[in-house]
Amino acid sequence: MNDEQKLAHRLSTLRINQNWSLEILAEKTGISRATLSRIERAETSPTASLLGKLSAVYGLPTSRLLMDLDENTAELIRHNQQSVWHDTETGFERRSISPPARDFHAEFMSGRLRAGATIHYDAPPVFGLEQHIWMLSGVIELQLDAQRYRLEAGDCLRFHLYGSSTFHVPGPQDACYTLVICRP
Repeated sequence: MNDEQKLAHRLSTLRINQNWSLEILAEKTGISRATLSRIERAETSPTASLLGKLSAVYGLPTSRLLMDLDENTAELIRHNQQSVWHDTETGFERRSISPPARDFHAEFMSGRLRAGATIHYDAPPVFGLEQHIWMLSGVIELQLDAQRYRLEAGDCLRFHLYGSSTFHVPGPQDACYTLVICRP
């Protein structure tokens, strides 16, 4: 099973475990039933924005949504074993660096967002989620509700996520960063 099929299976399983039809999930997320169906059949890959909406509905950080909870819970995960997800629409690449585990409260990931790209999330996956973003290269203009930040290489921002968020890379260079997510 490839990564898209694993994600499709994971999303379908989450919906079924909630005892939700595609129609109910469509109402809760604002994503069309047809799109949800194509995602669950691995005919299309969700964008970062759609994953954000699904994360919020399930109350899971996106990293948890992307990982298979039955995976090996080893303490060490080699670079070539780390899960990498791509949003073809925005050029966003998300790498889960931390080994998957249910009993840890922090996760480490890296991201690369293409110059000119914008990703908007309507709501946090988990209200009050603590995050630390450290810029490695490039620039990200980050809006957290009404608060705006411009993060450049070497900058680190710690925040709790309570509302909408928007990530924009003004360019000309892609933005590369690491992110630590601390679950309550």
